[in-house]
This record gives sequence, C-alpha cells and structure tokens, in this order.
Amino acid sequence: MSTGATMAMPAQATPSVRTSKSRPAMRFAVAHDIPRMTELLLQECGRRRSLDPALWAVAGDARARIERAITASLNPSAKALPEFWVLAEAAGQIVGLSHAVIVPPPPIYAVEGRPGLILDDSFTLAEAPEGTSQELLAATEAALKDMGAAGLIASCLENGPWRALFTAAGYEPVTLYMSKHSFAARPAVPSTRPAGLDDVPAIIALSADHRATLQRLNSRFWTIHPEADQRFGGWMRYNLGLTDRDMIVAGPPSAISGYLIAQPITSLHVPAGHRVEPIGIIDDFYATDFAQVARLANGGRGAAGLLAAGERAFAARNVQAALVVCPAAWTSKRALLTREGYRTAKLWMLKA
Repeated sequence: MSTGATMAMPAQATPSVRTSKSRPAMRFAVAHDIPRMTELLLQECGRRRSLDPALWAVAGDARARIERAITASLNPSAKALPEFWVLAEAAGQIVGLSHAVIVPPPPIYAVEGRPGLILDDSFTLAEAPEGTSQELLAATEAALKDMGAAGLIASCLENGPWRALFTAAGYEPVTLYMSKHSFAARPAVPSTRPAGLDDVPAIIALSADHRATLQRLNSRFWTIHPEADQRFGGWMRYNLGLTDRDMIVAGPPSAISGYLIAQPITSLHVPAGHRVEPIGIIDDFYATDFAQVARLANGGRGAAGLLAAGERAFAARNVQAALVVCPAAWTSKRALLTREGYRTAKLWMLKA
C-alpha cells in the first residue's frame, strides 16, 4: 500500500495506508484536519446522544474537548498510548474517520504483545460512497498490524451502525458494557460493607475463581499471568487508598462472598465530547452467586445486594449513569444484570 500522511508515533511503528482513484482515499490525519474532524465528531456526538441521552450526554464545551483530544492524539506525550486516526476522503472531503490505539493488557493477564483497539468514535457519513466503511475498517486494521498489534479488538455501540460492519468482518462479542440510569438513593444493604485491608486476601481468593472462569470462557482473550494473585492484590491495596471510588464486599471477613469497585469511568470508554463526570463504571465485580456460568445460584440474592450497594455508592457521588463490565459468554452474570435493570449499551468485539 502507498504511504498516506504520517503520524506522530514511534519511528519503528509508522504504518501505511492504501489510496486508490477508484475508491475513497484513505490517509492518516494531520494537524490541518483538526477543524473538520472536530465538526464531524461533534455531529457524531449528537447522533450518539439520540440513542441514549442519559448515557451519552453532550458536554457544554464539547467542541473544545474534542479539539483537545484530537490534538493530543496527533501530538502524543512520551507516556501516551500509540494512537492514530484514519480519514476517508471522497471528492476532496472527509466522509469518514476511524480512531484506533495500541493498548497494554492488564497486568494480571499473560498476553504476548499489545492488542489494537478500534474505538467508538469511528464512523462514516451517510453520503459517503458505498463501501467506505469497509475500506476504512480494512485500512485501520492494516495500520494496527503494521504497528505490531497482537490481535484486534473493536469497540462499538450495541445499536450503532458499525456493529454489523464488525460482525461481517469476523469480529465476535467478547465483553458487554451494560448500562443503567438514575440511581435513586437505596437503603443500606446489611450484608455489604466497605472493604478494608484485612479483606484483601479473601478478595484475591475470589478473584482467582473469577479469573479461572474468564480463561475458560475465552483463553485467547483472558490468559492468566502466573503472578496474577500478587499483582491483583497490589491493585486492590492501591484502590483502597483512592478517594474517588468505593470498594465494597459482601459478608463478614471470614466468609466474603463477593466484591465490587464502583469507580469513575475513563476516556477510553467514552468518546470525546460527552460528559464523563456523571458516569461511573463497575469493572471488578464478582460474587459466588454466578460462579457457575450457566446458572445463577441462590436466586442471585448476594450478587444483587452487592450491586445495590454499588448503586447506593454511585448515588451518593451524584453519578447518573453507569456501565458494568460483563463477559458476553457469562450467562449467569448477564442474567443477574438484566434482572437488575441493566441493558447492553456498548461492547468489545474480538477479531476471530
């Protein structure tokens, strides 16, 4: 493929993008594209908001947030993740764009290399030539592979137009981000309490069961690191020292049956231009009630109480919407979340 516009990334990882006179041209974004990209991404924020106004609220300073995010991605700091934008052009106009990044795997997983992640703010305009989305996706995948990506992951809205595109290209759901809105102040759940340092060993033991199940569900995506217990324990102790989140356990110290962390969401999960301040995320969430993948035990009472405590913590922090991470194949956990009012808002899909 011929080389498109260059990007600010490590010299050894500079990819190339195909151009063709018979199809929309594909090239990398550069600084002079920022105004037009900002306009397009602002439009896309409005479209995303129309799908779920509570979750995808547009920030009052959305234009400035988008400009800052694009500028930072084109002029990354030494600590920034390698990322880029691919633009699709037709008749001299940008008619689509994709945003991708190379991400490090969590330290509790043993993964060779770093996967490439195609982000939610990838889209094409309705007036783009037929086949533009497919061309844009192919160019983005090629660029990620040129950068040495170990595997490909795509993030998209459950009801967005690129869901079908990724499916047709061989991507399969691996992780669901299930959402719920409007956390009314709930009564305290007697079986739950804030976690303390003395709870960490029991949390690690529960996490080991959790991780073993994840590996059984998809060993290509979740491969457990030999030092996972030590690393996870360090992460739990670190979380206990943070004031922007609530770490909750169910049960007495001698018989903990679950744990949960209700925390702020990150920009990796929310495209620039949307309000991140009123959104929370629950990632570390495990209860023995869904230890069996196919069947929810004890009617899910313990897990539901733990989740209610997390929602109570969100309400106290004025969090208005939240995402809970759920493996797509974990049917008992998904059933519990669905019963408690959560619905899939977005998902990560893994290239088969």
